[in-house]
Order: sequence, then C-alpha cells, then structure tokens
Amino acid sequence: MKIISRDRRTAREKRHRRIRRKMSGEASCPRLCVFRSDKHIYGQLVDDVTGTTLLTVGSLSVDVKSKIGSLEGASGKSGRAKAVGLVLAEKAKEKGVTRVRFDRGGYLYHGRVKALADGAREGGLEF
Repeated sequence: MKIISRDRRTAREKRHRRIRRKMSGEASCPRLCVFRSDKHIYGQLVDDVTGTTLLTVGSLSVDVKSKIGSLEGASGKSGRAKAVGLVLAEKAKEKGVTRVRFDRGGYLYHGRVKALADGAREGGLEF
C-alpha cells in the first residue's frame, strides 16, 4: 500500500490544473481567475488566447477600499471579497466585457470565493 502525503497547497494546485485543462478565456469571454491569500483576495480577467491579463483588482486597491466604506456589512473578509467583485465588474464593463468564465482557482466555491462571484454578478457580469 502506497501512502501519499500531500499538503493543502499542492492539492489546491492539482485541482486548479485539472480545472484549467477544460477551461480557457478568450477576448470576447475572458477567464475570471481568483486568488485567495490568508488576508486578501484578488480577481483578474485573462485572455488565454493571447496570453494577456486584461484587468486585475485586489482587496488592497484604492477603488475597493472606497467601495468597502459604502457597502453594508463589508467589514470582514467576505465583505471585502464582494467589494472586489463589484469593482472588477465595473472595470470590466468599462472595457466592454460582459461575459466571463469563472475560474475558482481550485478553491471551494464557498465563503470569500462565492462572495467575489456574487459581487461580480451584482455588478453586471454574466457567467
């Protein structure tokens, strides 16, 4: 019997690679990629055909910090994630992007990842 020891990070990276084999973004429908650290969350729109990042928004950006003050109950990490989704949707609409493919990055669709997705949907993005 072979025992495989794997930590959480490598398991997440394996799930992410498995998801990415099936999904890619285009200029008309880019991939909304999520990265979550212990304190912050980031979302970016990626065009995989040309290999370019169209837009990046994180919980440390000035636009998000101003949005957090106007949202009710946005004091926690999930509230900040929702603000990131809203700002990302606003900036994407300015660039003419309305449809995206959601790449959760190997994370569970729960908590902050779900809050970012809900914020992006409220902001007007379709996925």
